[in-house]
Formats: sequence, structure tokens, C-alpha cells
Amino acid sequence: MAKSEENDFDDFISSIAADNGQEAQRDDKQFSASSDNSRIVKWRGNFVPEKEAKALHHVFDNLQDHFGHQRPDPRVRFNTSLAHPGHGQFWSGDLEFTYNIDGDHCTIAYMSIDSCLDLTPKLVHKHGQPLLKGYGTSWVYVHLPEPTFERIKSYVSVGTGWDVSNEGAVYDPNMKLYAIKAKMLNDDGEPKPSFWVIKEKEASNGGDNNVSFSRLGSVQEVAAQPHQQHFHRSVCIFSVSMEAKGTPSFKPHPGAGYEEADLSFTLVSVRTWGITDCVAPIVHAPSPSQWH
Repeated sequence: MAKSEENDFDDFISSIAADNGQEAQRDDKQFSASSDNSRIVKWRGNFVPEKEAKALHHVFDNLQDHFGHQRPDPRVRFNTSLAHPGHGQFWSGDLEFTYNIDGDHCTIAYMSIDSCLDLTPKLVHKHGQPLLKGYGTSWVYVHLPEPTFERIKSYVSVGTGWDVSNEGAVYDPNMKLYAIKAKMLNDDGEPKPSFWVIKEKEASNGGDNNVSFSRLGSVQEVAAQPHQQHFHRSVCIFSVSMEAKGTPSFKPHPGAGYEEADLSFTLVSVRTWGITDCVAPIVHAPSPSQWH
């Protein structure tokens, strides 16, 4: 990659970090310094325990404590408990994320990452069948800098004890980016991931910038619109699961001679700051040498 392209990419990633330092003003709900998890409150039309609502507001509305380039380390701890599904050799579990919000520890099932969402068109076979089946409807690629991906893996290791493999991730050595495969719920009755675009950015009386977003629809709906088929600079919010190989009768444990655990990301929501052309798209299935 040319030096100018490297500088463009560094500037582009830095602009995400700068923009994301501002809170996304979506909710006027104020929470006490120490929330009560036995108290039920309303968040976006849903009734949830107060501590959960505080963490949801922190992550979804204020876009705080997400992983990103040149950002402070998120104040969050990862945890999981693996269970056997009743068949096969793999044990699995959903990750939980406990955020330290002004000394109050609040747990939810979501984490967020500064990244680039790839909605670019993909190649098709000569008979009209896509080379990347289900792309844009049941899954997408989300690109993130190598240090960000490695930082996430270190948080998993500290919180769960498991080292994490690069299974399913595609590495671009020129851009030093990982593309992770993110599943999207797409069946009837399941909530599809939401897609929000920046709506306004104004200087407040205090001199700070207020950022708000407008919902365009689901990621699947946006991906079907030709003028949106680009890379989008985003904060992507995920639920994450983990699986490790064991036996049906014996639970695997980290550091006990077992292989690394694998992560699986499910895209839940996207807050986008705009379109970029600084990332090379994956247009067909990667070669085996690109998988890590």
C-alpha cells in the first residue's frame, strides 16, 4: 500500500475516534450513581432492571466504552459459562459484559467496536448465483484494525481464561485489518439489526458537540439500496458467543491442554458516521491463505 493510502487510513480511523468521543444524545433518562437491579425501569419502550437499562443507555445511546483505534481501554469485563448443547463435541456459551459506570457495575449481553461495515456489492457466478451466499441478509463483514481485534482477544483471555483463535477472520496484511464475519438475525419474528445514521452535529452553549442519529431501517433494508452499498464508518454493537472443543462427558477448561476457543459475533445495531473508500472490499470467498 502506498504511503499516502496509509496516511489516509490513519486519518480516517482517527476521525472515528474523535467523533466517537462525543455522546450520542438519544435519551434524557438519568440514572443514579448506584442503580438498583431489583427496580424495573423503561428503556426504549421495554421494561428492564435499572442496572441493565443503565448499561444499555451507556452502550447504545451514549456510545461509551467501545473498542477502537487510539481510544482508552474500555471499562468492561468479559465473562461466560460454557454448556454442552446435548450433541457434538463443542461446548458453548454467550459472553456477558460488565461495565464499570462511575463505580456501578452493570452487566448486559452487548459490546461495541469502532469499525467499518461492508455493504459493498459482491461478485456473482455467471449463472447469477452469489459467490458469498446470504451476504447482506444473514451475515456481513465488519472490518477493524489489527490492534483493536487483538485488544478484544486480550479482554476475553483476562475475563474468561480462554485464549481466542482467529477462526473465521480474514486478515489484510497491507491495511493491517481484520474482517470478522458477523451474523444477522433474519427470520420472521426475530429483531433485525438496526441501522442509524448521524443526523446532526451542533455546537451547544457549552461549546461541546451534540450528536444524534436517525434510524433508516434494518441493515438488510439498507444493504439492498444501491446508494448505500459502500463501507460505512461505524460503531457496531454485537452480542458474542464462544465455543470450545471438549467431549460430551467432560467440560473443556482453559489452560488444561485444550485448543483455543472460537468467537462468534452477531450484529445487533449500527451507528454510522458516513461512507469511506479507504478499505478494500472482499468480493468473493477468500482463499485459504487469507483465513486466520
